[in-house]
Amino acid sequence: MKVLLYTEGEKMFSKSGLGKAIKHQMKALEYEKIEYTKDIHDQYDIAHINWYGLKSYFLAKKCHKKGIKVVYHAHSTEEDFRNGFIFSKQIAPLFKKWLIKCYSMGDVIVTPTPYSKRLLEGYGITKPIYAISNGIELDKFKLDPSLRPVFRERYHYSEDDKVLIGIGLYIERKGIVDFVELAKRLPEYKFIWFGYSPLSAATKNVRDAVNTKLPNLVFAGYVEQSIIAEAMNGCDIYLFPTLEETEGIPIIEACGCKRTAIVRDIPIFDEWLEDGKNVYKAKDVDEFEDKIKKILSGELPPTGEAAYQVALDRDIKSVGKQLHEVYDEVLKK
Repeated sequence: MKVLLYTEGEKMFSKSGLGKAIKHQMKALEYEKIEYTKDIHDQYDIAHINWYGLKSYFLAKKCHKKGIKVVYHAHSTEEDFRNGFIFSKQIAPLFKKWLIKCYSMGDVIVTPTPYSKRLLEGYGITKPIYAISNGIELDKFKLDPSLRPVFRERYHYSEDDKVLIGIGLYIERKGIVDFVELAKRLPEYKFIWFGYSPLSAATKNVRDAVNTKLPNLVFAGYVEQSIIAEAMNGCDIYLFPTLEETEGIPIIEACGCKRTAIVRDIPIFDEWLEDGKNVYKAKDVDEFEDKIKKILSGELPPTGEAAYQVALDRDIKSVGKQLHEVYDEVLKK
C-alpha cells in the first residue's frame, strides 16, 4: 500500500491548523509504517486529498479514471467558513455547494469529529464518512514544569503574573474579538495571543481588536510548536473562545499539557469536553470573565489531570491505526 498525501497550496497553509493536521498525517503513517508520497506523479494506490481547490477536484477525477481510490479529508465546513474573513458570510452558500461537489469525489470521507460528520451528512452527502481526530504528538505536548520559567522569561512575565493564552489566525471565528475584550475587562491579568494571518482579509472587528494597545495584551504572531508547548506549560489558563470548529487542535494540546482551559460552549465540544470536569465552558464574554476570576482565585479547581485523557485518546499513534483501517477498507471496496 502506498498513499499520496496531497494538499493543494500546502505552503500557504503551513502556519494554520490545516498545516499542523498534514504534519500529523505524515507522522501517523510513519508510525504505522505505511509508505506515502507527496508527489502526484508518483505511483500510489490511494490519494488522500486534504483541500477543496480546483487542482484537488481534478486530481480526484483523474484518480477515479485510473482506478485509484480517493480518501477525501473534510477539514472545512460551511459553518466554520461563514465567520472567517471579509465577505465569507455572503459566499458561504456557494462555498457549501462546492464542498459537497469536492467531498463527494471521495470513495470515503474522513473528518475530524462526530460533530463535523453530522454536518456533512446534513448536507446530503451519501459517501461513507469516518470521524478521525487530527490528533496531537503527545511526546511534544505534555506536562513539563521546566518549560514554565522558559516561557515567562521569553515574554517577560514574572512568576506571580497570571497569564492567559489564546491561539489562532486573525479571524472572527476564532474569538479574537472576545479575547481582546477580556483583556480590557481584566487589566490585572496578562493576555497573549499566538498566531497570525493578514489583516487585509480580516473583518473590521478583528482589525480593530488586533490594533488594540493595552499594557497587558500581546500579539506574539506565528511561533514554532516548541514555543506553543512552552506557553501551554507556562500559562495559567488556555482560552479558546472560538465560535465554530471542526475540531480545534490547540485544545487537545492544552489537554496534553494538563492545562486548565475555558472553551466556548458550542456543539463541537459537547461529546468530548465536559464543563467542570476536563474543561470549563462559557457562553459569552461575561461567563468567560466570571470563570477566569474564579479559576485564578481558587474558587474553581484545576481540570488539567482529567483533561489529559482527552489528549491520550487522540494521540497520533491512535490516529495512524484508524487511518490504516480506513485505507484497508477503501482498498477492499
